[in-house]
Amino acid sequence: MGKTLLKIDSLHAWYSREHTVLSDFSLELAEHETAGLIGLNGAGKTTFLNVLSGLHSDFRCEGISFHGRPVKPRGKDFKLCRYTVFAEDDSFAYFTFREYLSYVCSAYQKPLPDVSELMRGFHFEAFADVLFKDLSTGNRKKAFLITAFALKPELLLLDEPVNGLDFESTEYLYQQIAGYKNYGSVLFSSHILESITLTCDRVFVLENGQIRQTFEGGQIHAAAIREALCYEDDV
Repeated sequence: MGKTLLKIDSLHAWYSREHTVLSDFSLELAEHETAGLIGLNGAGKTTFLNVLSGLHSDFRCEGISFHGRPVKPRGKDFKLCRYTVFAEDDSFAYFTFREYLSYVCSAYQKPLPDVSELMRGFHFEAFADVLFKDLSTGNRKKAFLITAFALKPELLLLDEPVNGLDFESTEYLYQQIAGYKNYGSVLFSSHILESITLTCDRVFVLENGQIRQTFEGGQIHAAAIREALCYEDDV
């Protein structure tokens, strides 16, 4: 493992007093690492990513640090270091992709990149000037993924990134995730084992709001992870 990029200490998150989702959740992510979050429905994957993205405010935590410095999910400095692709996202309905990319690059204080290769890889060339509200679910997902990989933040958060993608775009996505270590770190959730086993350096198995098991290196294979998930289902 390299130097620590992101550290979460004892995170608790809830939707109501009767509905605690994350409890004493702790995690460390290294620089230039690809890590996967996997767990059964309700394990807390999306809630955790929403907390990190500043969208879920009902939480408390002993500490969140980035490069060893304390940060807050809604803090400006941390926002400029991360980008999230959500499982479902209906925002910016009256933007085209080109308008959205320009807006994001301005917000992140980065020059407008050449995205022609990413658009070809995701088969998105014909949709660059279509309003988001008129795109299919899969093409909206592609628009946000292209933005993410073009922006190259230090921390890329992906929630169920495969959902809605066609086969060829899924294969291209795996290539992009696997190669992202040249730019930064990826933390993504998925219920598809293939996406985890083909791309990750480490896999965190969530159960009842905590990381119950971690796989890394040669331990990452479908049978072992499936067994861990089946165990969850039995207890």
